[in-house]
Amino acid sequence: MTRVSCSLVSSSNKKQHQEIINHFRPALAFYEDIYRSIHQNPELSQQEEATSSIAAKHLKHLGYSVHEKIGGLGLIGILRNGNGPTVLLRADMDALPVLEQTGLDYASRKTMEDANGNQVPVMHACGHDVHVSCLMAAAELLYAARSEWTGTLVCLFQPAEELVAGAQAMVDDGLYTKYGLVKPDIILGQHVFCLYKAGVVALRPGPILAAVDGLKIRVFGKGGHGSMPSNCIDPIVIASHIVVRLQTIVSRELEPGKIGVVTCGKFTAGTASNIIPNYADLELTVRSFDTKVQEQLLDSIARIARAECDAGRCPKAPEITNTAHAPATVNSDSESRILKASFLKYFRDNATSMEPLSGSEDFSILARAVDRPYIFWGLGGCDPIKWDEAKKNGKIGEIPGNHSAGFAPVIEPTLRTGTDALALAALTFLG
Repeated sequence: MTRVSCSLVSSSNKKQHQEIINHFRPALAFYEDIYRSIHQNPELSQQEEATSSIAAKHLKHLGYSVHEKIGGLGLIGILRNGNGPTVLLRADMDALPVLEQTGLDYASRKTMEDANGNQVPVMHACGHDVHVSCLMAAAELLYAARSEWTGTLVCLFQPAEELVAGAQAMVDDGLYTKYGLVKPDIILGQHVFCLYKAGVVALRPGPILAAVDGLKIRVFGKGGHGSMPSNCIDPIVIASHIVVRLQTIVSRELEPGKIGVVTCGKFTAGTASNIIPNYADLELTVRSFDTKVQEQLLDSIARIARAECDAGRCPKAPEITNTAHAPATVNSDSESRILKASFLKYFRDNATSMEPLSGSEDFSILARAVDRPYIFWGLGGCDPIKWDEAKKNGKIGEIPGNHSAGFAPVIEPTLRTGTDALALAALTFLG
């Protein structure tokens, strides 16, 4: 991977970063209102029209050169400010099909039609509303502070992260070829987690997020009346055996110390209680940090599915379809150490090390596509009082986390910390 040049890492020394950020930070009440509005009006992947429009109008108002509808509803705002490095800041925009149960006065009550034509509840259950609001605020801060840095700043708002499809779609749609955009010298992003208290930033060099593979397995049977199973081949029973057997891959096949996750999150079959269906569908998510482990997991899943179908007398082999893929997120080593030093100096005790998580992201595709270094860090979102109490009682794991109906980052100091972190990261690498 291409490394950042020495000129890139010697950031502006006209003023200390703390002084620049404190002087140019915009009034955050405006962005807190934007956050509440986006939270109340979440949009599913590939349907982020209103969110994308809010970000685009904001960047245009500030004076960025804005290019929209990249890879669907993605957009970039480019701010050219003399000679120097090009730094890209990224935020994702999409929400999830989750019924919100936070009890917040700005909770989502929205429903949308999903890609399958079903009406589903929608919630920002992964904090992308935080990401959008922070990047909008950082864009204003860095625009106001352009006397303090040189180079080119790119603010990228990405669709469809939850499908691990948006980053690749933007690349495939000419992100780096159509818009006069010089390939960035470094790509930066963050993600809010309630694993950490609000006000905290967490960063480490090396692996931080797992690779993800999505799979759909269709198990074929022979349908008929539920009262006469002997005349049928029940795909529900066979698929159930597959689900149970899959649980042995990590516990019985992976070497101790290797990390892997195999989860069946969706099991669909049948139309009525007295009808044995012709097929059953399983949808899986598979996580790994190591390519060899990834291959082992996928091979084992296919082997088990085929063997259980054979044992169950299925009329034909199962159909196994890859539905999603994103590589592991592995922070560039030397650049991460540089940014960690900036974080420690700025956030002091609120800068910590991020342990690897089995969650996944398509963020790194934006960098891998052009062979550039990248850094992705964690942003704390949990109410500090609740977090301290949970830690005291050994109950951090009980705090509602990402993708749960109770996921509720506190607005402050989360937005201020996220805004400052993005601005600080950009200033660290701009000229």
